[in-house]
Amino acid sequence: MTVAAPAAGASRSPSRFAARGLWRAARARIADAFEQEWSERRLFLWLPVCAGAGVIVNLLAATDPAVWIVAPLAALFGLAAFLVRDRRALMAALVALSAFFAGEILASWRIAHVDAPVLPRLFIGMVTGFVEEVDYRQTGARFVLRVSEMEKLGAPPFRLRLTTRGPPPFAAGDFIAAKARALPPARAALPGGYDFARDAYFARIGGVGGVLGAAEKIDPPQPASLSLRLFAAIDRARNTLALRVNRAIGGDNGAIAAAMVTGKRDFLSDEAREVIRRAGIFHIITISGVQMTLVAGIFFVGFRAALALVPALALNYPIKKWAAALAMAGACGYALFTGSRVGSERALYMTLILLGAVLADRPALTMRNLALAALAVIVTEPEALLGASFQLSFAAVAALVAVYEGRMRARIASAAEAGARRGGRGRAGSGAGQTGFVHSGIGGALFATFCATSATASFMAYDFHELSPYVLIGNPLTLALIEFFAVPAALLGAALSAIGLDGPVWAWLGLGIETIMRLARWIGSAPAANVALPAFAPWAIVFLTLAVLSALLWRSLSLRLMAIPLLALGLAGAASGERFDLVVGPGGDSAALRDASGALAVLGRHRNAFAAEQWLRADADNRDKPEAAGRCDALGCTAVAQTGAPVALVLEAEAFHEDCARAKIVISPLHAPGWCAAPLVIDRGKLAETGAVALRFDGESVTWRTARAPGEDRPWSRAPAPRRVAVSKPKAEDDDVSGD
Repeated sequence: MTVAAPAAGASRSPSRFAARGLWRAARARIADAFEQEWSERRLFLWLPVCAGAGVIVNLLAATDPAVWIVAPLAALFGLAAFLVRDRRALMAALVALSAFFAGEILASWRIAHVDAPVLPRLFIGMVTGFVEEVDYRQTGARFVLRVSEMEKLGAPPFRLRLTTRGPPPFAAGDFIAAKARALPPARAALPGGYDFARDAYFARIGGVGGVLGAAEKIDPPQPASLSLRLFAAIDRARNTLALRVNRAIGGDNGAIAAAMVTGKRDFLSDEAREVIRRAGIFHIITISGVQMTLVAGIFFVGFRAALALVPALALNYPIKKWAAALAMAGACGYALFTGSRVGSERALYMTLILLGAVLADRPALTMRNLALAALAVIVTEPEALLGASFQLSFAAVAALVAVYEGRMRARIASAAEAGARRGGRGRAGSGAGQTGFVHSGIGGALFATFCATSATASFMAYDFHELSPYVLIGNPLTLALIEFFAVPAALLGAALSAIGLDGPVWAWLGLGIETIMRLARWIGSAPAANVALPAFAPWAIVFLTLAVLSALLWRSLSLRLMAIPLLALGLAGAASGERFDLVVGPGGDSAALRDASGALAVLGRHRNAFAAEQWLRADADNRDKPEAAGRCDALGCTAVAQTGAPVALVLEAEAFHEDCARAKIVISPLHAPGWCAAPLVIDRGKLAETGAVALRFDGESVTWRTARAPGEDRPWSRAPAPRRVAVSKPKAEDDDVSGD
């Protein structure tokens, strides 16, 4: 029997043709979207993203990148992009690579620029130097000392951050001598946690500690530099005003007022900090971008109104540009007086760009200006990208600018539609200016707040392991406080304080703060005011960040939809973060283990409150303080893990004999002897290599996470020196086992 051959192409299934058609259609839509982004010059917005990625890769690398390789690559890709500028897609990819390597160069330059010695170990001795900054507390003060000399140290740190128990007998700008106890800056308390040592390195702080006894003002060996004298004078003025505001209002309300007016926030009690944190309005005690913008706006409007009072100036000169220039100077002065932080720096950069656009007769509030502000931060302080302040500030402002741009496009489209109707029907259309609930009035404000909150949610969850569902209530209240109370009171009160007429101004500010604090307590006491979240898988924040950027920076819908799969991947990573059963701090003198109830309990003779708080938050535990694990004596502590394994924390060398024989897990800030028979030993030598460790037990297997990468050697995290370990057990009669 003869079988007829199938017709040509019949073997290709219809589904295959459909898939090819969908792929071609998707490619066409993406190509059209890319052309739209190119024509509107939106690709520029991704330039700081690429440069920022290079900065982050540099800062998180285990070793210093080779600049002699990175710099030629940046130049090579930049040159290649210029040569293929007619091929847009290829050019965009090459520019992105050039910006990435340029970001690595900027980070390396910054590291080299701020390099300064760090204390290698505990220091106790005399130290002399200039006081740069003083922050008064409810009891005592914290200050930054520009070190001149330290006893028995040939290369002292550039700065020390020290505390005093009582009121300091000195002010910023004084040269003092004091006996101090200082330690190297603390490393992260758990893998992926906040690394103070890295931040301290970029601030050129080589040690932290306290003053023993009383400090004494002495004559300096040489006069202070002009910049030190200038910033010391500013700090003295800030403290004078902060103390005046705090005393005038009193209590925690006075502390909040002092923080809002001067940026000095160390007066605040722990209870008040917890109240505003639970309400999701912790940013009221910082000099925020909103305050910076409002101050610049007040200066601009005030100067312009004053100039307009002179007809000869108003009619013959560009007083709007003059007012913009004067407002720029006023904004810079306000930033200097209130202390420079990343949030206020971003706002200052963007405000200067906005007012500069007025001088150049260009549109002011655009996403491009925000990108320029981000580039300014990347160039001047690239390390800020790893901080929560930068992430939250830029994400929130990008969302607000995106909403603003959407409103502008809606108004333009509405005006065009109305114009078309007028041309076709000879009368005004009823749709002019009607842009919907989310584009105007209260609805517009709530929608903008929702967008800003959504943009910052990923970073809040990653950095602080919590979300505040009622932030849509808290944020509008905060803005009302800042707009109607804080900013006018700060400017007017500071001006009137010179003649002693500032009392009513602070009373007005105190009234506003009292109202907000009552509402904050009500919000914080509501059910689920704070939702605790466990620590993310390390890669999750990368996809969540890309999802936020895709939703905000792209203008075409086809490219914005890329945010959906990126968000899905990020949420999957956030949900897959592994819990730990044991975490050991970098010093080895305290740990937290999961007890029989499944909750974390702290093991240690002296609790490290900051480390304990970090451990609880990473475990999605809302308790203020964890329970104590096991029992302690003069030699150490013992406990039993959830798995039933005995755990010993050895604080004195004499305990190694007994604990190494009976415990399955031995933890110690000392060097354990080589003959220690415990199956798992986490001692000083091990922690020097790993930093803080988090362990997960699964039967007999143990999964490790470490704060330090293998072979890590960075200026703020130097590789430990190799050590020799004795492996023979000493005899009982001449036992001289000693820890460091």
